[in-house]
Amino acid sequence: MKKLFLLGLITVFIVACSSKETNFNLSGKVDGLKKGTLYLQKIEDTSIVNIDSLKVDGDPEFSLQANIDEPQILFLYLDKVDGDKNDDIVEFFAEEGEMTINTTLKNFTLDANVNGSKNHVKLKEYRDMMKRFNNQNLDLIKENFEAQQQNDEEKLLAVNKKYESNLRRKYLYTVNYAINNKAYEVSPYIMLTEAFDANTKYLDTVYNSLEKKVRKSKYGKELKSYIKERKKLENLEEKVETEEKDLEK
Repeated sequence: MKKLFLLGLITVFIVACSSKETNFNLSGKVDGLKKGTLYLQKIEDTSIVNIDSLKVDGDPEFSLQANIDEPQILFLYLDKVDGDKNDDIVEFFAEEGEMTINTTLKNFTLDANVNGSKNHVKLKEYRDMMKRFNNQNLDLIKENFEAQQQNDEEKLLAVNKKYESNLRRKYLYTVNYAINNKAYEVSPYIMLTEAFDANTKYLDTVYNSLEKKVRKSKYGKELKSYIKERKKLENLEEKVETEEKDLEK
């Protein structure tokens, strides 16, 4: 009787484990990968946490599962065992359902082709545009260096104006992009990661434009909390400035 009871408990445990709910599946192929470990990861309380993993031994195809509450940023991390210290990571915007990432061992991050997420499509579209702004900044850094070498004050002022103009354009593009994609969780995410130091009124404008479900999302809540802290800090700074002015009178 005791043996039957223990057997019953073991059976229940096995069924419970095997029926673990998952609503997200990431599959794909790492061309050229013979040995290594692939990890599906997320950020939790500022730390990287492993959600699922798979040891690769000859077969470059993989499948990883997870249970995600909502669209969010996840990572596909490759831990190589071929002596190469340059392990790689692919950041992607995950959504419930099926997603694929196909890439290569040689250029794990750069060659990554991510499919199955509307939020990721929007994130990639945004970052492709940001590359243009970043390339322009690199050109301005070069111009600035040359102006310093030539001790050309007039050129330095002109370059600084171009840089400030480019920065304003970048922020305005980010704000407009976030507003135009207010139905996607990527909207508050790019404000938190790409425009966190923008004027508070811009952050407010984006948050107020978000659709209800996006406001209640992970990044929507984080944006709301961040704006609240920014305003609190700005009010404190304003109070200090007022007190300093009163003392000077």
